[in-house]
Amino acid sequence: MTGDGNGTRRDFVYGAAATAGVLTVGAPASLGETPPAISPPGSKESLMATTARFNVMEIAASFPETADTLLLDHYLTNTPQASARVFRVYKPTPPHYHATCDEYLYVLSGRGTFWMGDASTEAEFGPGQLLYFTKGTIHALPKMIESPLIFLSVDTPRRDPKDIIFVNAADGTPETFVKPKDY
Repeated sequence: MTGDGNGTRRDFVYGAAATAGVLTVGAPASLGETPPAISPPGSKESLMATTARFNVMEIAASFPETADTLLLDHYLTNTPQASARVFRVYKPTPPHYHATCDEYLYVLSGRGTFWMGDASTEAEFGPGQLLYFTKGTIHALPKMIESPLIFLSVDTPRRDPKDIIFVNAADGTPETFVKPKDY
C-alpha cells in the first residue's frame, strides 16, 4: 500500500490480490514505485480481492521481446469461478485443449491465424476480435502474421496453468508452453 501524495490510499498488486477492497494495478515504473512480491495463482492472497482495476495495455506493453516458452502470461484475477490474464504469444501454438475451462480470448494486438475444432476452420484474426471456445475444444494458432501478439483471456471456471493437453504429446508440456511473466 502506498499513498499518492494527496492522501489517497492505493494498493498495487501484480497478478494477485490485496486484502483492501479496491486494487489499482499498473506498471510500477510509470508510477515511480516498486511492486510488492507477487502472490502465486491460487494462493490465499490472490483469492481475497472483490474488486480490481487493471491497466491492461500497460501490462501488455511490459512483456519482454523474447521468451523461451511459447507464451508468457500475467494473471489479473484468479478465483475458483474464473481467471483473467494477459498473455503474449512468442511462437505458433500447436493443437491443444484445456480439460477444465471455457476460454475467451480478446485480441489486444498482433495478427495471426487461429482454428477451433479442426484445421478447416483456420481464419485470420486481429485486434478487437474475440475468440471463444468451450473446454475440450482443440485449438491452435498456426501462423503469426504481426507481433507483438497479445491477448486478454478470461477462463471459466479458473484455468490451472498446467491444464494444457497437446494433441501430439511430442509438441510440449505445460512447462514448455507457458510460464508466468517475471518482474
